[in-house]
Amino acid sequence: MSIFTMYFNLGVSHITDLVGYDHILFIIVLCAAYSLSQWKNILILITAFTVGHTTTLVLALLNIVKIPGEIIEFLIPITILITSIANILQKKDFVNPLQHYLKYSLVLFFGLIHGLGFSNYLRSLLGSESDLIKPLFAFNLGIELGQLIIVLLILALTALTINLGHAKKREWNLVLSGSGLGISLILILERFPF
Repeated sequence: MSIFTMYFNLGVSHITDLVGYDHILFIIVLCAAYSLSQWKNILILITAFTVGHTTTLVLALLNIVKIPGEIIEFLIPITILITSIANILQKKDFVNPLQHYLKYSLVLFFGLIHGLGFSNYLRSLLGSESDLIKPLFAFNLGIELGQLIIVLLILALTALTINLGHAKKREWNLVLSGSGLGISLILILERFPF
């Protein structure tokens, strides 16, 4: 197996790992407010998230940014909490352009936080590698593919729930976002670093 394939597979498995479900939960909550017809907006958000986490992965791997892991692990559920609250406060079924722009900015920032969470894992893997560019690129592509898989599953579940289950979009958003809010509060209490 090539170095590229190995790190690509590690990226996919890292983001889709149910043990580290906080990243999956963030993506679920991020998608909750959107309908299937807004798939392009979701792809833009996922790309913003990728840009954010790639930036901090690089900065952390080059030892430019160093933040204790317990602080990062505490901040990750806060990103889920804020995203959940924003979704719950959204009154309409459709995310308007201004809301999407605000979400884009938030998700870019939240990607920076999540990237620091990935960096500890990746740093332990790359300790013996002399060339960081190819493994980092492969890992990020794997993360992106994993995120797209999660997004597709959530969009499919949303379409089934709304179209076949006759649920209202607002109610489905409240179910996903309310679940994300509750789980994030538990994670925040568990990971409180002080």
